[in-house]
Amino acid sequence: MPHLFVFGLGYSAGRLAARLAEAGWTVEGTGRAGAIRFEDEAAVREAIGRATHILSSVPPGDEGDPVLTRYGPALATAPADWIGYLSATGVYGDTGGAWVDESAPVGGGRRSARVMADAAWQALGRPVHLFRLPGIYGPGRSVLERIRDGRARRIALPGQVFSRVHVDDIVGGVIAGLRGPAGIYNLADDLPCPQNEVIAYGCALLGLPVPPVQTLAEAGLSPAAAAFYAENRRVANGKAKRLLGWRLRYPDYRAGLGGMAAQL
Repeated sequence: MPHLFVFGLGYSAGRLAARLAEAGWTVEGTGRAGAIRFEDEAAVREAIGRATHILSSVPPGDEGDPVLTRYGPALATAPADWIGYLSATGVYGDTGGAWVDESAPVGGGRRSARVMADAAWQALGRPVHLFRLPGIYGPGRSVLERIRDGRARRIALPGQVFSRVHVDDIVGGVIAGLRGPAGIYNLADDLPCPQNEVIAYGCALLGLPVPPVQTLAEAGLSPAAAAFYAENRRVANGKAKRLLGWRLRYPDYRAGLGGMAAQL
């Protein structure tokens, strides 16, 4: 039976693991939902050795990708048939709202560590499925919770757009990648749009007032949240559809938020 080992069983990878476990896969991993400690090198190396599929969702730090730093050589020679990495579309940097696909240049973003990790996984020395993800949302982690809790902010930045993807479509994209060729794939939905539009739609779903439009300074965002607005791009998803046969369950934020609003 197929056996998946995951570095970083968090929000997205955890939902993937649950889906595959339901289908009869054996799943092991490190992270919040994992039973193996990342620092336990003996246990991790044993798990790498028995896995048929390996996925990392661990983000890089200031000193590089911790998975590759500690286990890169073991991954390069692992008997697994398939290796994947969850990267981010932030590697493309700011494009002024223009579309980017997998052929676009990288390295102009605000997080050089992510760019270097993205490149390092490509240079592992064996085929890797590298999935670049935009803003992730899903149950328990969406604009709906921020609206309900009074944390949603509409920012006055005309022309600013973002791409996003529902967590279950990430799961679907990775599963499609289990059967498709290695390479780089953007997993984003079909409708890049302003965050203000998403907030307004979420308020309508919840029957709550739309928050006022503010400047960045007035919003009092954290440095990390404010940096989110420093980049403006639209992420194209055609390659994953063509080569992997990926089909979006939630092609836009309306479809994604609709079912979650009822649960709230």
